[in-house]
Amino acid sequence: MFAAGGTGNHVHVATTAKPTISMSDLVRTIKTNSSRWIHETLPELALFHWQDGYAAFSVSSSAMPKVVAYIRGQAEHHREMTFEEELVLLLKKHGIDYDERYVFD
Repeated sequence: MFAAGGTGNHVHVATTAKPTISMSDLVRTIKTNSSRWIHETLPELALFHWQDGYAAFSVSSSAMPKVVAYIRGQAEHHREMTFEEELVLLLKKHGIDYDERYVFD
């Protein structure tokens, strides 16, 4: 993992994965292990749970320093644009079809 971080309503993870691991398996593993850690370490967050969905984007290794800087600057970045606005902008920019009923749960 290169970086992980976010704000109160989302988390970004920059990592590599072997091509034999599906994205859904990777996300499930991250959510499962982080949920276990949160519940064992922070009992005041007993009601914590991940949303069902996720978004995943691939980037070239040469872009990783920029992605890491972006993740580390989430609080500042989202003062100008909400996470929801940014995700919809990215989906539209890259021509990804989506249904808003299922993007944010």
